[in-house]
Amino acid sequence: MSGNEGGDAARVVAGRYRLLGPLGRGGMGIVWRARDEVLGREVAVKEVRAPAGLDAGEVARMYRRLEREAWAAARISHRGVVTVYDVASEDGRPWIVMELVRGLSLAEVLEGEGPMTPQRAAHLGEQVLAALRSAHEAGVLHRDVKPANVLIANDGRVVLSDFGIASLEGSSAITMTGEVVGSPEFLAPERALGRDPGPESDLWSLGVMLYAAVEGVSPFRRDTPLSTLHAVVDRELPPPRRAGPLEPVLEGLLRKDPRERLAAAEAARMLRIIGAGGTVRAPGGPVSGPDAPTAFAHPGDGAYGPTPPMATAPVPVPPPPVPPPPVPPAPGPSRQGSAGAVLVFGIAVLVLVLALLVWLLLRNTGSGTDGAGGAAPPGSAPASASAPAAASGQASASASASASASSGTEPPQSVTLYVHTVRPAYDGACPPPGTLAPAFTGTVEVARTPAVVEYRWITRGGSAPAPDWQSIVYEADGPRTRQLDHTESGHRPGATLADAVRLEVRQPALAASAWLEFSVTCTKQTPTGGASSPAASGSPGGTPPPEPSPTPTPSPTPSGQAGA
Repeated sequence: MSGNEGGDAARVVAGRYRLLGPLGRGGMGIVWRARDEVLGREVAVKEVRAPAGLDAGEVARMYRRLEREAWAAARISHRGVVTVYDVASEDGRPWIVMELVRGLSLAEVLEGEGPMTPQRAAHLGEQVLAALRSAHEAGVLHRDVKPANVLIANDGRVVLSDFGIASLEGSSAITMTGEVVGSPEFLAPERALGRDPGPESDLWSLGVMLYAAVEGVSPFRRDTPLSTLHAVVDRELPPPRRAGPLEPVLEGLLRKDPRERLAAAEAARMLRIIGAGGTVRAPGGPVSGPDAPTAFAHPGDGAYGPTPPMATAPVPVPPPPVPPPPVPPAPGPSRQGSAGAVLVFGIAVLVLVLALLVWLLLRNTGSGTDGAGGAAPPGSAPASASAPAAASGQASASASASASASSGTEPPQSVTLYVHTVRPAYDGACPPPGTLAPAFTGTVEVARTPAVVEYRWITRGGSAPAPDWQSIVYEADGPRTRQLDHTESGHRPGATLADAVRLEVRQPALAASAWLEFSVTCTKQTPTGGASSPAASGSPGGTPPPEPSPTPTPSPTPSGQAGA
């Protein structure tokens, strides 16, 4: 294939994939937007090019290795991983055919918007980590986690691209000619030293990516690739200044020794809490701060660390048994003999039985009115956590299903909610546009899959009619968390509407978040013949359909797998 990309744009690869135009290029080749002429769909095709300076035998071995790793990546089934459709062969080298993701890369977002807030970065990092854990379970390492390989799709998905196709034989980052492949600033120290990588190496790269997302600079980048590798191995992590609650996660992921690095399960737990608006004091430490969510890991879910102690209702202490009254001496002279003894024994037994009945009656009366030790009604958020969560505009709640009547060994299904405010208020012409209206994000986590969750967003003051319940399907062996985005465009012409909204779940377990307050101030009357009212939008209760979480406006041309 010639070096003229304009001439290559009309080429058909493997008699099936017509190249339409380049999406991006990197150290291992070019990513093309292409059309699958057989299935009639657009795809992304990665043209793999060997680095200069390799002889024919080395090139052949490299192509065979990349082809094997591409097929390994095709085994990963996760919504956060770019799907590999095919590995075509053309001119003796592999062409990787992948899902075309329309949206922007994280690198483009950071370049256009600047550093992220710690909460947004944690929410994004949790999704990237979920994709990495799915790949690690399939025996596939990424080896090139960086902002250019993280795609934020137009539908709100966070997708990790270039799985398993960014390394050379021996998994070293430097070829035999000394050319650096990939981004040295994101390499783990063990990879920079030429040692075999493991899942911990991907976690290091994730930590560097999160550091760059919140601080705006890469912690180990230097003027040359070799000086960058030297900094990765020998220099200490520069203290972050903008990371805030994310700092313990960065410190845990960016430890030089991979054996001391923060475990993936613990990192996922911490990122989930920070993304919901909470804080953690140290890896594995307790949740703190006024925004700490009320949700916690459920018993038996060892993948998310130790379960914090649960508050239990006080168990009433039964009153002591009523002592039997003294038995009066049997009347009559001793000649009454055995008849008097039998009478005394019968009276004593009767008194003991009466005392036992009184004790049982008192115990049942003090044991609670609902048989659950005075537990709060299902579906209500804990009162101790609702007030501070609502004050900060962020909330979460959890609830567990009642124990199953069956004799199975599985724990009861449960649902955990993490909810926070994206935009708390609107002030302007009404009705408010969807991109400016009050917005909220919720994460729904189930204890195990498969599961079907029925949910709805509802307002406290009735500013919108109660919407219909909606369903989410969690597939077997799929992710246990789903993100729900919601906007409120209800308004009062010429006035301010102040209300609160929360997320409710009724199946498979009752759960409700704390109330999140919002306001809509209309500075102008709705023009006659102008935008339709919320009730005409077609969504339940006059609320427009949920929009994706706040991401930059995508460019009209899909960036796809621009990271190459």
